[in-house]
Amino acid sequence: QVQVVESGGGLVQPGGSLRLSCAASTIIFAACDMGWYRQAPGKQRELVALITSGTTGGITSYANSVKGRFTISRDNAKATVYLRMNSLKPEDTAVYYCNAHDGRQDYWGQGTQVTVSS
Repeated sequence: QVQVVESGGGLVQPGGSLRLSCAASTIIFAACDMGWYRQAPGKQRELVALITSGTTGGITSYANSVKGRFTISRDNAKATVYLRMNSLKPEDTAVYYCNAHDGRQDYWGQGTQVTVSS
C-alpha cells in the first residue's frame, strides 16, 4: 500500500510562485511514476505534470497550459516529488492532487488547495 501526502498549497497573488510537495510512504518510490493533477470547481480532474520512475530516467511531461511555468521534480532518497509553480494565474486555482503509480495501481493523496487571487 502506498500513501501519498501533499503539502504546500495556499493563497498567492497572480504572478506569484508556490512549491508543492508530495511525500510517499513506500520503499519502492523510485520505481513509481509520479504525477500532479488538479481539479477546479465544476471541472474534471486534469493532468498537470508527470515524471517517470527513477528507474526509467525521470522523464517529465506537462499539460500545455503549464509548460514553461511549472516544473516537476523528484528526490528518490526522500521519496518526495515536487511541483514548482511560477507565474501563477487565476485559472491555476484548483485542488492539486499527487498520484503514484507502481505499475499496477494508482494511489492518490487528499489534495492541497491552491488559490491564485489578488
